Amino acid sequence: MKTRDNIRNIAIIAHVDHGKTTLVDAMLKQTKAVKLNVETEDLIMDSMDLERERGITIKAKNASLIYKNVKINLVDTPGHADFGGEVERTLRMADGVLLLVDAKEGPMPQTKFVLKKAMELGLRAIVVINKIDKPHANVDEAVNKTFDLFVKLNATHIQLDFPIIYASGLRALATNTPEELIAKLADPNTPADITPLFESILTNIPAPEVDLEDSFAMQVLALSHNNYRGRMGIGKVKFGKIKVNQQLVLIKADGSKTTSQITGLQMYDGLKQLDVLEAEAGDIVAVAGFDEIHIGDTVTDPAKPRVMPPVMIEPPTIKMTFAVNTAPGAGKEGKFCTSRNIRERLIKELETNVALKVDWLDQGGDTFLVSGRGELHLCILIETMRREGFCLQVGQPQVIYIEENGITLEPYETVYIDVPHEHQGIVIQELGKRGGEMQHMDSTLSSDVHAEYLIPTRGLLGLKNLLMTRTRGTVVINNLFDSYKPVHAIDLRDNEHGSLIAFEPGVSNPYGLDNAQDRGVLFIDPGVEVYEGMVVGKHSLETDLEVNVCKIKHKSNQRAVGSTDAVVLPPPVDVTLDFAVEYVGADELVDITPKSIRIRKQILPSTERRRVARQEADKK
Repeated sequence: MKTRDNIRNIAIIAHVDHGKTTLVDAMLKQTKAVKLNVETEDLIMDSMDLERERGITIKAKNASLIYKNVKINLVDTPGHADFGGEVERTLRMADGVLLLVDAKEGPMPQTKFVLKKAMELGLRAIVVINKIDKPHANVDEAVNKTFDLFVKLNATHIQLDFPIIYASGLRALATNTPEELIAKLADPNTPADITPLFESILTNIPAPEVDLEDSFAMQVLALSHNNYRGRMGIGKVKFGKIKVNQQLVLIKADGSKTTSQITGLQMYDGLKQLDVLEAEAGDIVAVAGFDEIHIGDTVTDPAKPRVMPPVMIEPPTIKMTFAVNTAPGAGKEGKFCTSRNIRERLIKELETNVALKVDWLDQGGDTFLVSGRGELHLCILIETMRREGFCLQVGQPQVIYIEENGITLEPYETVYIDVPHEHQGIVIQELGKRGGEMQHMDSTLSSDVHAEYLIPTRGLLGLKNLLMTRTRGTVVINNLFDSYKPVHAIDLRDNEHGSLIAFEPGVSNPYGLDNAQDRGVLFIDPGVEVYEGMVVGKHSLETDLEVNVCKIKHKSNQRAVGSTDAVVLPPPVDVTLDFAVEYVGADELVDITPKSIRIRKQILPSTERRRVARQEADKK
């Protein structure tokens, strides 16, 4: 075996909003791996609009930089457990990890999830304590909690002996001691310098040990598309060497084989993929030449083929129905509105989104059952499709049950909640109703209450919006899949809601909305086109109520229309996709177009809804 000292492969892992992407940007800038005109952007690695808007990493990305003639390949992994499918496969490209920890918050739930995967792969970690200049930051406590987390995840003695770097990603500064960093941060003229981080990477992240004389083998862990070469498979070369025009074989999970010539090889230089003629074990490369290459496939030497172990992905826990939009006016606001369009888009998504599962409910029909790792995972897919011009409707999220030894199991999650003391009673009450069991509670440095609960995933549906309202927006919620357990008997009827439903089609006006606002909370402004069966607000009671928001004040012999006091309407609730997916009831759908997000009843006509309700009452 040979050690390639001129290369390091590292993955960057952290909880959402702990500064991971900002630090990666600082690393790229200091080594001049990006051009000057790109440096003006806030976050270079956040290439998707959704990533910039939400401030999270959704897709794992590759980049590289050169420090002291050593090529450092970076993999920026998502920080949210809903995108764990990205994490589980991309960590296989790395030989070590950088673990970012917020000096104030310490290691958080999503940190635990990603770090667990890294520990299982035997990767060593460099701990970076970031944002130590934040108010209430406690460096010692953050380090101690990080060590406790490593112990809890059954880290080996080598993994427990992790080096620590203290950093401020925003100022692009890194030091070996917190005192030195605080002194540098006190001087606004201190130039950006994260050299200690680079030195720690060279010293503590192992160089790949390779056998260059062995037969070539590489597992495809990501995909990219080239306008000239088509689909390309990305992965780390595990054994041997590869050259352009070499004859190789592609082995799929089912054992089928396809032989083809390699038409192109690319490696990362900064954020770009540049053509190369050859690569060897330890390199992260993109390979072109196979039309039907997919994640998990093995590219190897046909003379002495190797089959790599499959990429194990945790199963989905949430499912939703995707269907052709049947609301009035459907097709006017989108380019792709047919079942064929939706089917082709979902098939394309399955190629790269390995944690997603799609079932065709009726062959050739217009309804699809899409399963994912959580509500956020599915919401990102829906929002991406919406921005691409798709018009569709989705149903209420439901948990996925499994059968094991004749026992029905349901997914459970660990919920981490931080809330001010004055609202802790509300949180305890709501989680208790939903079958939550308290595991731990204490006070944080900022005088908030930190609580950990084990709760069925069913009980989480709709919880975030409810707690945000009850705590006046002060609650912080994180959840992490725990395991499947026997179904828990919980009564969720207390969590049902009633909706205000438009009685007739038309355009909403202040007079009609003023009458409706006394009955609950509105979702729309005046001047909005509504249709019969559209949900225009939340009823203050747990029953549905039909309202006429298009009603106008007619003339009379007393006064002319409009000659009355001005109507004052409160701002309506902003119906975002995340809100709609959490709010939607069992008999409701989310109507999604590129321009609008609405909530509607599954059965639009009022008379038809009443007839169906009578039939269901007679059955009972």
